[in-house]
Amino acid sequence: MTLVYINEGGFMSANIIDLNDNNFSSEISEGLVLVDFWAPWCGPCRMQTPILERLASSEGISARIMKLNTDEAPSIAQNMGIQAIPTLILFRDGVEVDRMVGVQTEELLKTKLA
Repeated sequence: MTLVYINEGGFMSANIIDLNDNNFSSEISEGLVLVDFWAPWCGPCRMQTPILERLASSEGISARIMKLNTDEAPSIAQNMGIQAIPTLILFRDGVEVDRMVGVQTEELLKTKLA
């Protein structure tokens, strides 16, 4: 399922996929995938979302961008060892290749997702 995020500026992105217990494994299994582990009550997570929205709709990004609400899928967060949010994990064909904790800049993420 594609989740549409609307930020304070009214920008909408249908390019970010919402993950859950049912689709997590299948969605990260192929290609380059960035997963944002977040929660709606998390201030830094709300700061990260507009950055991910811009990346998801920009040219030159080879990764798919996805979000997993840790409140709705706590077992996945626990299995992935998420101890702080936002945590962004980059997967290649289902294997973790990079992990970033805290808000990440658009410039840094562009280099990792190209």
